[in-house]
Amino acid sequence: MQIVKTIDEVRKTVKAWKKEGLTVGLVPTMGYLHEGHKSLIERAVKENDRVVVSDFVNPTQFGPNEDFESYPRDINADAKLCESAGASIIFNPEADEMYDNALTFVDMNKITKVLCGKTRPIHFSGVCTVVSKLFNIVQPDRAYFGQKDAQQLCVIKKMVKDLNFDIEIVGCPIIRENDGLAKSSRNTYLNADERKAALCLSRSLEIGKKMIADGETDVKTIILAIKAEIGKEPLAKIDYVEMVDFNQLETLEKVQKPLLCAMAVYIGKTRLIDNFIME
Repeated sequence: MQIVKTIDEVRKTVKAWKKEGLTVGLVPTMGYLHEGHKSLIERAVKENDRVVVSDFVNPTQFGPNEDFESYPRDINADAKLCESAGASIIFNPEADEMYDNALTFVDMNKITKVLCGKTRPIHFSGVCTVVSKLFNIVQPDRAYFGQKDAQQLCVIKKMVKDLNFDIEIVGCPIIRENDGLAKSSRNTYLNADERKAALCLSRSLEIGKKMIADGETDVKTIILAIKAEIGKEPLAKIDYVEMVDFNQLETLEKVQKPLLCAMAVYIGKTRLIDNFIME
């Protein structure tokens, strides 16, 4: 497995693969990889002849006072995980390689102003821009995204459709710790008490899922129950809990599928997200 730093290196390698008739999968990441990322890579390896993992903490998706500088990075550990999962290449560029006095950005306005976009107004423009660039650089047959970042998955699917990228977007299930906490690079920010408190996210989502399974259809009633469970945890502060249509991210009043129930909750100073999807 190679670690490459430049766009030219990736393009030359992928072009050689394509000449051999090989299929290519892409797993975009911001590094500090965990079992959730590994599951994406392993699926990509199963479904493609070669797999590129991008390992790039993208500055354009961080707003002022967010954690860009402190975001965890460990390329050596990432390389070991990628190699064990069967990846062919890690693309680990510097910011200047990806953004050379760039003036062009991708803005998907409508569906990026809800959920996480309410409090992170530049985030999805940065996500869409860097993912578009990765798609153009690697030109994969398939790209793999985790459902933990459900709004991102929805936005990327819509972008691919609207901009006519010839790429299959594959959404992969959330990988959780044994106690239910969704795996995230930001979990490393949590101290022992906060780590325990963070279980209120998955616990509250299970309440929401059970209510729907038991026949509850009123969205406000379900959201109130979810918020009440989170509210029992003193270290938790809700950013949002919402239930939306998973195709357009429009707010729902009654339960209908496809449905996304998504939340963002601060545990201490750490902002965590979690969700469930019913399709």
